[in-house]
Amino acid sequence: MSEYLPGLEGVPATKSNISDLDGTLGLLTYRGYPIKELALSSTFEETTLLLLDGRLPTADELEVFDQQLRRNRVVKYNVREIMKYLPATGHPMEMLQTAIASLGMFYPGDECLTGSLQCEDLNYVHNMSVKIIARMATIVAMWQHVRNGYDPIPPRKDLSYAENLLYMFNGEDPDPLLARIMDASLILHAEHTINASTFAALVAGSTLGSPFLVMAAAIGTLAGPLHGGANQRVVEMLERIGRPENVRDWLDKQLANKSKIWGMGHREYKVKDPRATILQKMMRELMEARGGNMGPLFETALALEEACEEKLAPKGVFANVDFYSGILYKEMGIPPDQFTSIFAVARSAGWLAHWREQLGDNRIFRPTQMYSGESQRSYVPISER
Repeated sequence: MSEYLPGLEGVPATKSNISDLDGTLGLLTYRGYPIKELALSSTFEETTLLLLDGRLPTADELEVFDQQLRRNRVVKYNVREIMKYLPATGHPMEMLQTAIASLGMFYPGDECLTGSLQCEDLNYVHNMSVKIIARMATIVAMWQHVRNGYDPIPPRKDLSYAENLLYMFNGEDPDPLLARIMDASLILHAEHTINASTFAALVAGSTLGSPFLVMAAAIGTLAGPLHGGANQRVVEMLERIGRPENVRDWLDKQLANKSKIWGMGHREYKVKDPRATILQKMMRELMEARGGNMGPLFETALALEEACEEKLAPKGVFANVDFYSGILYKEMGIPPDQFTSIFAVARSAGWLAHWREQLGDNRIFRPTQMYSGESQRSYVPISER
């Protein structure tokens, strides 16, 4: 191929059997299972094992995996000490990238990726995947307390993954409905074919680098506002709009100025993002459970989506997963600057599934370029310039 396509749009970068989407029909599947069915009937633990192994686990297999995750939630005290010396005003995604990268120093074993006889862990890929997924939620929740000058709340083994995440944030037994919504949200964010952060993980993984550095590469990529950082900006945008009655005037000004409307549009979807539809339904369920008592953000979001559909739907622009996820997280008591970190916690399952798949048929990524610079020329001494 000699044609230059900015952003590699439409260029197949790998073969994968992990997830698939149909942007015209608004269909997303993990290993062939529709995301709607998984969000309704599965758990994050089960969906994670499905992504990693390629099939739904038996009850015994799921129990073993679940117990592995619970046993690996605790992090070394050294990591906590590292976090204490990071600037409290730093973005949580920068902290997460730093902390995850540091774990590689405590859990070495890269030689297992090269077939070295020095490898002592014959199940290295699975065991590292467990360690990373289990610790991601712990580290994100720890930071909420450490940056405010408090000791983190220790994880609990008697809680599910989603329940423990909420518990470590708030120090209270989580509301069952909120825990179920968090669990479903983690499922919805766990995987989404070859996006920017997953591609970063593939490139880093193809070098046979440490899985912790692979994850650090993916986390750094997800942090960008054009990728995972959008959900935080959706909430900030809705807060600026203020009330539902302000929506249409605000939207007209944004469109007139050709300004971005956060949470609207997706490169892959020509209809509404199926994940956004599910999150919107959960938002309504939460509102009903609270007797209709919800903050103004949700009503403003509904009004904005309705107005956007009138003006942008003919162009194939609809709400994406970021549009409602941030509102739900805020209702759970999670600060907006932690939204993308929660996204990373969920997406760790997909990243590691792709890392495992890449290792199974590895070839280092080495794309080419189309040079547009100067032709060969002679060096000019500085005295003659």
